[in-house]
Amino acid sequence: MKIRTAVFPVAGRGTRFLPATKASPKEMLPIVDKPLIQYAVEEALQAGAEKLVFVTGSAKRAIEDHFDPDHELEQELATKGREHTLNSLRGIVPSYASCIFIRQPYPLGLGHAVLCSRPAVGHEPFFVHLADDLIDAEEACLGQMARVFERHGGSVLGVQTVKPEETDKYGIVEADAVDAQVSRVRRIVEKPKPKDAPSTLAVVGRYVLTPAIYGKLETIGRGAGGEIQLTDGIEALLADEPIFAYAFEGKRYDCGSKLGYLEANVEFALKHPQLGGKFADYLRRRVAEGLSADVARKSNGVVSSV
Repeated sequence: MKIRTAVFPVAGRGTRFLPATKASPKEMLPIVDKPLIQYAVEEALQAGAEKLVFVTGSAKRAIEDHFDPDHELEQELATKGREHTLNSLRGIVPSYASCIFIRQPYPLGLGHAVLCSRPAVGHEPFFVHLADDLIDAEEACLGQMARVFERHGGSVLGVQTVKPEETDKYGIVEADAVDAQVSRVRRIVEKPKPKDAPSTLAVVGRYVLTPAIYGKLETIGRGAGGEIQLTDGIEALLADEPIFAYAFEGKRYDCGSKLGYLEANVEFALKHPQLGGKFADYLRRRVAEGLSADVARKSNGVVSSV
């Protein structure tokens, strides 16, 4: 079955990026010249999604505005002959795709945000994409996962190996290998301490879920932090259906952290068709200047000590 719907939970406040996210959604933070949420939508479209469901919260109107046509701006660009920029705006959402915005009424966690998407998704499998996790891959990560879903017929979790001391930041799975990249999940634990973690295989922000997850999210109640946890819903679903972990191909940037966000900007800037060469030259100069300054400081230290 083709997966036609992608869900984007975008109701979080992005407190780690305050004050930048006080009035602007964290998903609108740019990676070079496109916001994170646009990269997320592009990945879903490449994977075959046609219906884009955004679960939003307060202060998220900028996301809706970004995906709405702006005819006045388009007319201005056309008048000035800026065809390249005009085409980039018109191509943000292709004509065959639709955007649906659903408000999450209370901040009750990721599981609750996914549950809010139920009226728009219906009774079909669907993608869940967390825009904080930017994955640079030749084939869209969600597209890779859709193939795993087609082959094995169960929900699919995007996973990667993390350092043992980082398990308390993720949902961690215990799984039995099916092949080099696919494992069948036996259990999943939300943010375990390193000594309690069943493995170092961490779930990152990509999911293919069957509609049965909604029934679980509706009945599990609140978990860690007083929130409805998606991890708990997946754990409950394991009793009824097979669930698979997929070690995707590609490089992940944790853009929910400041360091990961900066790393993504540098890497994507270096690959930018117009900026890459000049930016690489700039970085070389800065590195050379830094090394020269270090040498000068060390030389002065030697002279002073003598």
